[in-house]
Amino acid sequence: MAFETVSVIGLGYIGLPTAAMFAAYGKNVIGVDVNQQTVDIINSGKIHIVEPELDAIVHKAVTDGKLKAVTQPESADAFLIAVPTPFLPIQNEGDIPQPDLKYIEAAAKSIAPVLKRGDLVILESTSPVGATEQMAAWLADARTDLTFPEINGEESDMRIAHCPERVLPGHVVRELVENDRVIGGLTAKCSEQSVELYKTFVQGDCVVTNSRTAEMAKLTENSCRDVQIAFANELSIICDELDINVWELISLANRHPRINILQPGPGVGGHCIAVDPWFIVSKTPEQAELIHAARKVNDAKPQWVIDKVKIAIADVLQENPSKTAKDVTIACYGLAFKADIDDLRESPALQIAQNIAKLHSGRTFAIEPNIKLLPNYLENIELVGTDIAIEEADIHLMLVDHKEFKDKHFNAEFIIDTKGIWG
Repeated sequence: MAFETVSVIGLGYIGLPTAAMFAAYGKNVIGVDVNQQTVDIINSGKIHIVEPELDAIVHKAVTDGKLKAVTQPESADAFLIAVPTPFLPIQNEGDIPQPDLKYIEAAAKSIAPVLKRGDLVILESTSPVGATEQMAAWLADARTDLTFPEINGEESDMRIAHCPERVLPGHVVRELVENDRVIGGLTAKCSEQSVELYKTFVQGDCVVTNSRTAEMAKLTENSCRDVQIAFANELSIICDELDINVWELISLANRHPRINILQPGPGVGGHCIAVDPWFIVSKTPEQAELIHAARKVNDAKPQWVIDKVKIAIADVLQENPSKTAKDVTIACYGLAFKADIDDLRESPALQIAQNIAKLHSGRTFAIEPNIKLLPNYLENIELVGTDIAIEEADIHLMLVDHKEFKDKHFNAEFIIDTKGIWG
């Protein structure tokens, strides 16, 4: 069928680029977001996130009348749901995080009134196995006048599928077009129509499977990365104990043709690698032992970094007897969860900076070139430029290897480099 109008629910780091791409390739796109400010920014032809090339695409799409943003869903031929999938609050220490599908449920119920026979609904949100079927059930409960695939199969009025995003922040525009897509329909027709829709702009292969396998594919990809990073992070802790340069060690080990160890860091962040493994662990806690262990290693790394800062503070005071802790300034280089983006979600760097500011009575600097203002919830942290930090700080803590930091060379006695770019 021809999808003349596409609606994207959730205009964040995935939803907005996806909406813009459909608009750039000729579709009429209705973007839906509950945040009025986000809607207003997009309708003015601007963007509220940092993503290379996206601003120009959105500006043209809005100017050409191909993209508009609203707060309430309108009728369309295809609906893509790209909302967050957080976790429920932890009740007791050591509990396994449990996914919270409230935003998916809210999105499904918001589009239900405007659905019509023949519409396609695709869940793009990274989700635990079974979430697409649950979404279909919510839609079916809301629209008893329509039939759905799980009951009526190929003859159903609606088409439902899961297609997880698989893009890297900072490269989203290119990867949306070039990357393969995994598409899991509840029926063969659901998958077929989903492929037709994505082929509007996707140049990579659209690989068809069922919805549960599609959901698990995304979780598997990020869990694999998490396990690999955990090995590197654990190795860095071991090497610190043994007085070995971990970056030199990894470089040497990687000269073996079948070894490719990743780089350690202050932890794991973002709304993918730091989150997705828990979806697997929560479903199969007794079976997912390695995945669970990797999460523990990576979640513990920020505290290890904080402990290194505590030692550095003590060393500064020992070498400067006239100083008190209030006289010691700590500079945290980077707050985003990865280099050269503005995304602070699940960021270990942000977590570390927050905790340092809480425990330290002196000044705490944050140097984050990709944001102009610190979030309101960050207290006792000063956003400063690199030059001020270099001149005034006593302890320099490298957390995110932004390009702005890589060419900085300065003489400082107390440097904690979690990314290995200054050593």
